[in-house]
Amino acid sequence: MYDPIQDGVARTASSVRYAVEKPPAYLAALVHCFWELKTETTLAQDFLLHAMPDACVNLLFNQHDTRIAGVTALRTTYTELNLGSSFHYVGIELLPGVWQGNPNEISDQFVGTPYAGELPLQTAGEQMLALDFSTKQAVMADLVQWCINTKRVVANPVTERILARLDDIRSVADMAELACLSPRQLQRTLKQTTGFSPHDLLKVLRIQQSFKQHYLDLYADQSHYIHSFRKVTGYTPGAYLHKFGV
Repeated sequence: MYDPIQDGVARTASSVRYAVEKPPAYLAALVHCFWELKTETTLAQDFLLHAMPDACVNLLFNQHDTRIAGVTALRTTYTELNLGSSFHYVGIELLPGVWQGNPNEISDQFVGTPYAGELPLQTAGEQMLALDFSTKQAVMADLVQWCINTKRVVANPVTERILARLDDIRSVADMAELACLSPRQLQRTLKQTTGFSPHDLLKVLRIQQSFKQHYLDLYADQSHYIHSFRKVTGYTPGAYLHKFGV
């Protein structure tokens, strides 16, 4: 199954905790993980999170102010998020293509204002407030189930086939064949369900896969890989690993 890397936390960052747990088995086809990012003490300076595109959608909760929540996703390039010197966030990372809620709610930048949409995000945030991370996950699982019941989260057989066979995909044509669609049908279906064109989705998934296997399995040569990696992440591969690790 698709296993994107965590967003970049600098190796030098101290007193910042980033925890990730897999969802219950009955949600594994829809949810990549539950996560928590928090400071253990107030930091001496603001913390920058290097957020990486992965084609996933996150439901995000601010545990310092439960009014603040949102639906977030990046497109094809990274962004640096200034989280300040004291923060506590938790979230649900949904696999590509399963979020079918209001696309206009999705933010690709820092979420710092009270949530004003129709999802019960503030209620879930309040329910999690006094719980430790392991106990918060039951609340998040219940929220995912609510999203399933209301058709905001729906199994996507097209992206499911693609993610299951990523190692076999070298081109958009391969992607279309594995999805059992024509290239035109694939273009229309992915745009409707993910917001991505096939080319852009492949670009993001390929970079994510390059952290798991040798780049020559995915790119024509080293030059092509370094150029693509820098465009998506803002770093050369060596500089990224030196700063963030994986």
